[in-house]
Amino acid sequence: MTHNYVPPAPPSTAGVDAEAGAHLQRNLLGVSDVVFFVVAAAAPLTVMAGVAPLAILLGGIGAPASYLAVGVTLLLFSVGFTAMTPYIRNAGAFYSYIARGLGRPAGVGAAYLAAFSYNAMQIGMYGAFGFFSATTLDDMAGIDLPWPVYSFLGIVIVWFLGFRSINLGAKVLAALLIAETAILLLLAVAVLIDGGATGLTFDSFAPAHVFTGDMVAPVLTAAAAFIGYEATVIYREEARRPDRTIPKATYVAVTFLALFYTFIAWIIIQAFGSDRVVAAAAENPSELFFVAMDKHVGGWASDIQRVLIVTSLLAALLAFHNTITRYCYALSAERVFPSPLARVHLSHGSPWIAGVVQSVLAAIVVTVFVLSGVDPYSEFFLWVNTPGIVGIMTLQALAAVAVVVFFRRNPPQRGESSWRTLVAPAAAAVLLTTGTVMVAKRLDLLTGASGGVNLTLVALTPVVFAIGLVAALRLRARRPDVYQKLGTTEIDAG
Repeated sequence: MTHNYVPPAPPSTAGVDAEAGAHLQRNLLGVSDVVFFVVAAAAPLTVMAGVAPLAILLGGIGAPASYLAVGVTLLLFSVGFTAMTPYIRNAGAFYSYIARGLGRPAGVGAAYLAAFSYNAMQIGMYGAFGFFSATTLDDMAGIDLPWPVYSFLGIVIVWFLGFRSINLGAKVLAALLIAETAILLLLAVAVLIDGGATGLTFDSFAPAHVFTGDMVAPVLTAAAAFIGYEATVIYREEARRPDRTIPKATYVAVTFLALFYTFIAWIIIQAFGSDRVVAAAAENPSELFFVAMDKHVGGWASDIQRVLIVTSLLAALLAFHNTITRYCYALSAERVFPSPLARVHLSHGSPWIAGVVQSVLAAIVVTVFVLSGVDPYSEFFLWVNTPGIVGIMTLQALAAVAVVVFFRRNPPQRGESSWRTLVAPAAAAVLLTTGTVMVAKRLDLLTGASGGVNLTLVALTPVVFAIGLVAALRLRARRPDVYQKLGTTEIDAG
């Protein structure tokens, strides 16, 4: 039975520090600022130089098409996601959408899974940041320091930038993102001017190279490459005219990433030639982009690229840190998480308690892995990062289903078409669920680990979600007044 949508009442007021009466800073971020945050989280240079060669090695020259396919899937997801955005006056992102569409227990399960997944993504990156920082400075400047030094330094830098105004963070991310994008475009222009290694071709998009069983690996790496773009809604409270800014930023972010990834992956194939690139990747996938840069641009550009991979990771770390702290801020405002996490710094307007907690957690995890003596990249980074990928893909699929259910129960009041409220989100739900299952079944392609390790990493997603479900049921039994307000916070009213 359907009924007209009625905004929940009475709404609580989020964004308020109970002790200081402080809010996150309002009306600061435009479309470009939000795009910089979410695209920086994707770390385009690291994805291309560090992961795309593996996709080509395992999947062949059809790899560029995988980025386009995943991009189209996420655009379908964005159609429903943004259609529901005006009905969600809340910065809780996946939690809010799933709670309103699939019920409060599922929403709290999503909240726990989101907090776990984003932390796993961000903290795992400290391993990669330490690894690339140590090797880059050793190779270029002869500074030989162990990787944990750089990981802990990164934690401090990210904490400081996250502690300061969101405006400062946006400027830093904009500068770093422009730099890493520019170096890849420089390579692209050089390859195009040179006409590639054996002439420019579009073999990568031929059906014979795209529709093969080998494309599983490129699809997995492509799915991971977009993680973080959906965080646009987390910046609702700080955005100017959020009902317009957030949807625009979402579309711009996913469209840019899809086209940019596809183009650059195609460029690197042209740099070596369709008949030679797989063999070149097999020799040393981590050096593929550097060899291409040396050949088509020059050694100086290759050196800059090595430095920018480090800054690319730093930008991603800061972007995920901001996502995590704002997620915790929104959830603590509804008492899903401890209320102190909602405290906002009076001068900087940042959720500083959440920032301290997240940074301390990162330092503890880094310390554990340092004492364990694991490899910072192949074990620390990949093993910690991968559960986050599975978790966020699961949340995307659940959110797509939540959009369909929400609009079936609440007929749209803003003139949204069935394309936006049913067809696109339903198609996205099917595609995202299929993609999540593919990733879970072939996790070894991402981790290189044994079956037992991969099974454990996959199992974390349902376990964490179940813990959230139990927490919701306990909250319903012990604090029904709080439980009834879950998912109803209206930050715009604060």
